[in-house]
Amino acid sequence: MKCIICHGEDIKITEVKEELPIGNDIVYIPVSVPVCKTCGERYYDRRTMQFLEGIELNLPNTKTGLKEVGKVLMYEARPSV
Repeated sequence: MKCIICHGEDIKITEVKEELPIGNDIVYIPVSVPVCKTCGERYYDRRTMQFLEGIELNLPNTKTGLKEVGKVLMYEARPSV
C-alpha cells in the first residue's frame, strides 16, 4: 500500500487517539489504524468509522467508561488598557 499523500510505503498499524468533542470536553477514543510513518496520514476502514460514529452518537447520553485524564483551565483575567 502506498500513501495517497506522500506516496511513501512505510505504513504501519498504529494505535491513535481520535478526539470527539462533547460540549466543552474532549473524549479521546483509542483505535488501531494504518498510519503513514512518513507524513502521518491515517487510513480508516468502514468498521472503524462505524465504531467511532456509534460512540459519538451515544457519548452525550452516558459517562460510562470515561476516565478523567487531565484538566483544561482558562485564565479569565484581562490585561488593563
